[in-house]
Amino acid sequence: MSATDIDTESHIPPVPDDAVLVGERMTGGYGGADILHSCTIAVERGKIAVVVGPNGAGKSTAMKAVFGMLPLREGSVRLEGRDITGLTPQARVAEGMAFVPQNNNIFPSMTVRENLEMGAFLRRDGIAETMQQVYELFPILGEKREQPTGELSGGQRQQVAVGRALMTRPSVLMLDEPTAGVSPIVMDELFDRIIEVARTGISILMVEQNARQALAIADTGYVMVQGRNRFTDTGQALLADPEVRKSFLGG
Repeated sequence: MSATDIDTESHIPPVPDDAVLVGERMTGGYGGADILHSCTIAVERGKIAVVVGPNGAGKSTAMKAVFGMLPLREGSVRLEGRDITGLTPQARVAEGMAFVPQNNNIFPSMTVRENLEMGAFLRRDGIAETMQQVYELFPILGEKREQPTGELSGGQRQQVAVGRALMTRPSVLMLDEPTAGVSPIVMDELFDRIIEVARTGISILMVEQNARQALAIADTGYVMVQGRNRFTDTGQALLADPEVRKSFLGG
């Protein structure tokens, strides 16, 4: 998928044939005003798709629309080829989606283990194997499994939030600003773990303010401006694009 493939008037990117999750031509907002304007984002199986853009571009709104937290006036959402536009967020979790919001994404008074167990609330099978996989992915969580999550560092709390989402055994993991407020070292570590999750076959859809670092790990990057698609290409191609670098990456 290339920036040159986008309709030059609408900037709507094509949808990959093997996309697992697609929010296509989404238009909607809160109340009477539309925030999204025929916006399209998609992620392929086991790949990382990143949505970047300036503040107020509608990045998080687009992700919430895909997860069913924002009613669409136009457009659709498909998961594994099925139209899920009318499903509630909880129903989408049951269908294989997991969403980690930027804020209020842990239970601080509960231990790490209890937080992970809460992530498996829809499961009706044994969860021990999945929990062990989370501990292997985030070793610090295994070490601190009986510690209240509110006592952890910001980066460790984010690991708990991601780990809890993985307890649902999703096919798609959606992350809204996962590195907000963490140090550059912690950000690099979180991105490394996100790459590892994708290597297990889970598709990652991520909204990020740290555009340069996020595009560096992205298979596909979407640059949004005022609720519309502006550029779409591979992460590396967007990083190399002079207009993208000048307008959105600080030169």
